[in-house]
Amino acid sequence: MTMIAVLGNGRVGGNLATALTREGHEVTVADRAPGAAADAARTARIVINATPGAGSLDRLAALREALRDKILVDVSNATVDGPDGLPAALIYPGSSLAEQLQETLPETRVVKTLNTMLFPVMTAPATLTQAPDAFLSGDDPQAKQTVRELLINLGWRKEWITDLGGIQTARATEGAILFVPHVIRSSGFAPFAISIAR
Repeated sequence: MTMIAVLGNGRVGGNLATALTREGHEVTVADRAPGAAADAARTARIVINATPGAGSLDRLAALREALRDKILVDVSNATVDGPDGLPAALIYPGSSLAEQLQETLPETRVVKTLNTMLFPVMTAPATLTQAPDAFLSGDDPQAKQTVRELLINLGWRKEWITDLGGIQTARATEGAILFVPHVIRSSGFAPFAISIAR
């Protein structure tokens, strides 16, 4: 059992919290109440950022002390939305939200993952008709191993998880969000994930 704080109680955060609780972890979901995120982060070993990416940096920067020495799993994408509410552009072109978080929170071990799929796939990867991929980006090998084990808990097979390297590789996976609106407009809001054919 691991103590996990989920920051964000929307579809992504709620889905992850439910699945992780089902797997026997002690999960706290932080709502928008003053101090709730800090209290949740302070008592957790792993903190999951499932807040809207456009505001994540400011929200998490305010939690710097509470996030000290924690593993921060960043599943968000920082985008500017188009008129239809779907992602239209990246907020950090030439960088990534994950890199900005790591720079802002140097005493926190940031790992980027699960941001290349629609949220139902995060906790049910085997429901797709072909094997999806989950990618890991981060500078701390031990933190990435811990997150890898968490993904396996959520139903990801070892061979479906690819370590891309340092935190700067999150630029690639965050850029993949620009596929999403076009796929949704073409095929509807059906679960899908980015997959590397081998």
